[in-house]
Amino acid sequence: MTSSPTFPHYDPSRSYAWNYANAPEPVAAVDEPIVPGDWNCCGRKVASPLGIAAGPLLNGKWCLYYANLGFDVLTYKTVRSRQRDCYELPNLQPVTCGMLTEKPALVRAGNQMNGSWAVSFGMPSADPDAWRRDIEWTRNRLPADKILSVSVVGSVQDGWTNDDLANDYALCAKWAVESGADCIETNFSCPNVSTCDGQLYHNAHQSREIAEVVRAAIGNTPLLIKIGHLVQDEAIHSLLAAVGKIADALVMTNSIASSVIQDDELMFGGQQRGICGEAIRKESVRQLGRFAKVIAEQNLLLQLIGVGGISTADHVRSYLAAGAHACQLATSPMINPQVGLEIRRQMALQM
Repeated sequence: MTSSPTFPHYDPSRSYAWNYANAPEPVAAVDEPIVPGDWNCCGRKVASPLGIAAGPLLNGKWCLYYANLGFDVLTYKTVRSRQRDCYELPNLQPVTCGMLTEKPALVRAGNQMNGSWAVSFGMPSADPDAWRRDIEWTRNRLPADKILSVSVVGSVQDGWTNDDLANDYALCAKWAVESGADCIETNFSCPNVSTCDGQLYHNAHQSREIAEVVRAAIGNTPLLIKIGHLVQDEAIHSLLAAVGKIADALVMTNSIASSVIQDDELMFGGQQRGICGEAIRKESVRQLGRFAKVIAEQNLLLQLIGVGGISTADHVRSYLAAGAHACQLATSPMINPQVGLEIRRQMALQM
């Protein structure tokens, strides 16, 4: 009896720079189980509703690695108009908690990964010359039927106005499209930074202004906007009124911000970090369903892409039933790179 091959994965005990430099080589193409259904992402046909979020895809080699492991939409790690280092370790801190809700939570650090962790990267980025070459290299090697999305963010500088920030987002988006990106994902949410670029989705007016400038820069290239946790119906209505006719899709939920305690001391200098994984799944499905309801009421041609705690076909189906057109995974493939193939097998059998 032969054993299953062991697939390398992100090593949270090592630095972001080490994992960036030591990306696994793409595995030999694996037979991907056919997922019954008519799937599309922002107008492009895909073989399944499975995508992978920006978190695990540090560079092109990471993209190609997961492209052969059951994922059809690959989201290149968030890039900037200038180089930025990652925060110091720990970048992925296991936490012990139940399902998070819309109420703020204090979570405890755990000794080992048990489904959820606090993410503390701070949206690092390679130098633009490096990531632009790498995106072009990646798109040239990625199978034609796979979609390469690129996550972009503006880099706030002292004295900047919202126009300055919008232009910086647009510059990154334009560069990414020129390098071969099939679609652009503007990151309007990151609980791991204290500047406004990580909280844009809370401000509908600023979100609309930036989305409009990015749209003008990328033309008809599909535009996705990634957002975080929203709990007020008024905020959901306001955001959809602002960007619902500009973007092609919203991606949610980009973690739930929480404080992390270890040995009765707050970690990360007392600042909140985004909790990802199993702990946010039910709340993320609930939020997506609330957005889907308003989208239907407003007759918006806007897709929803679900993110948060997905590791089984049942989890995918719960997002699809709530109104998602596709799903992105991050935590589970960082632990188990074969999870995409496993979900495809489950869906092929159950559908």
